[in-house]
Amino acid sequence: MVETQIIDVKKRNTPEYVKEFQRMQQLVFKFNNTMPFTDEANELLTQMLGNRLGAGSRITAPIRLIEPEKITIGKNVLIESNILCMAAGNIVIEDNVEIAADVRLISNNHDFHHRNLLICKQVTLKKNCWIGADASILPGVTLGENAVVGAGAIVTHDVPDNAVVVGNPAKVIKTID
Repeated sequence: MVETQIIDVKKRNTPEYVKEFQRMQQLVFKFNNTMPFTDEANELLTQMLGNRLGAGSRITAPIRLIEPEKITIGKNVLIESNILCMAAGNIVIEDNVEIAADVRLISNNHDFHHRNLLICKQVTLKKNCWIGADASILPGVTLGENAVVGAGAIVTHDVPDNAVVVGNPAKVIKTID
């Protein structure tokens, strides 16, 4: 079971938090406006992700990362353009994952009754999974090893190893041998 963290947005917004949030968003902006796959772009990724970016991984701009310091990316990961990572609840992407364009990884949501509260649950993408274009992975979801998410799917529950899911909400349609 994925641990739930509750964050009171009003209490979180200290001057230190706001300063760090702004610094990270400035790094994201610079990355999105830098010549792709250059030493400068790689340095900006390192500043955002530190040692949480695995060797051989490639991220294509533009990107939208909220709290990139809570994102871990394994080795040989491919992330295409326009990814949105809302990472207040942490996002872990293991080795050899492929993520198509316009994918959303969302690890937080607001409480319906208390909208200042963020309900955060880690999103985990296990080794070798593949996410099709325009899919959304919602808080607390774990995609199993070798799982495939079809384009446009909205994934609200864990996906088993070797499963293919499609639709809204995503449902298993087959298992890969």
